[in-house]
Amino acid sequence: MHLLDASAIIYAWDNYPIQQFPKLWEWLAELVKDGDLKIPEVAFEETEKNSPECGQWLKDLGIEKTPITQVVLIEALRIMALLGIEDDKYHSKGVGENDLFIIASASTLKVPLVSNEEVQSTAPQILSKAKIPLVCGLKTVKVPCLSFLQFLKESKEVF
Repeated sequence: MHLLDASAIIYAWDNYPIQQFPKLWEWLAELVKDGDLKIPEVAFEETEKNSPECGQWLKDLGIEKTPITQVVLIEALRIMALLGIEDDKYHSKGVGENDLFIIASASTLKVPLVSNEEVQSTAPQILSKAKIPLVCGLKTVKVPCLSFLQFLKESKEVF
């Protein structure tokens, strides 16, 4: 199973149009129907807001939206403290509250996260400026994070 970040599914929607890549979208639909591809509630809401057609496609498929449970909330707070974010003062260049919920969801479910957020080659001096892939890669977070293209390549599917 993999969890989707809004950035990944919107990237796919914008760059692999369903009319030109129908087999890709049939495969994704099958993953959703089999429960092998899910999305955190907050990522689904971001998708609906930023790409209503993509959000509707996911909704029509009945994608499972993982909730923000007490366990996810506790993990998000742990990661927040690790990044030095206090009093909900997020850095504009780093992860936000929803990002922490998304990472925490993948962490608690022990599944990879598919995200097209910017990859930072080195950690910023101020850790609160870290983006999703870097936060996932921290030693005490350890969530595998793949771009949509990496996700496709690792699947070895041929379309």
